[in-house]
Amino acid sequence: MENESIFEVLNRVDVRDKIKQKNSLNYLSWASAWTEVKKRYPDATYRIIPQIIEGGNTRFWHDDGKTGWVEVEVTIENTCLREVLAIMDFKNKSIPAESITSVDANKSVKRCLTKCLALHGLGLFIFEGEDMPEETSKVLDLQESIRAVATKKAGLSDKAKAQVAEYCKAAEKEANPSLPDDAIRGDFTNINDIAILETLHKRLMAIRK
Repeated sequence: MENESIFEVLNRVDVRDKIKQKNSLNYLSWASAWTEVKKRYPDATYRIIPQIIEGGNTRFWHDDGKTGWVEVEVTIENTCLREVLAIMDFKNKSIPAESITSVDANKSVKRCLTKCLALHGLGLFIFEGEDMPEETSKVLDLQESIRAVATKKAGLSDKAKAQVAEYCKAAEKEANPSLPDDAIRGDFTNINDIAILETLHKRLMAIRK
């Protein structure tokens, strides 16, 4: 269609058949993403932003002495967008600066390129929710499961309701030992420890009339 923006054109591209999975995460390979962009915008270019290091030399990844990251710019027609991505291991944990290899950095560059193309519109839906850390996501899932179980079990009988309250208060206290007893109300949303949440869930599931 005429007068469509770059984002509209790329966001309309169906890449679902090119999506793969790794470590339970969906991803689009950089090669597939770049191919789709070049089909529509042959003059598109990308640039790896280097870091100037000792002696005036450059390196294609950056670090602050603790961890590292890469930066990539993609220019399509007159639109230039930049993306930054941490250099991570296979568990999506940041690699210490002193342990980063050129192979690690190169893999991050390619993923960063794909994410930068997503900013332009290609396969953006793949990254929805990705910024939420895995641990945070699991905590929220457990809290939601506990909410459902606690509601169900509390409706079984007065005895079961009392047990639900008792278990929830004990778990909240375990997770927040510095809280005074009169501040403990059995609020499981005040628990961020996965092990404590999992134990609470099991105890609630075991409640009977």
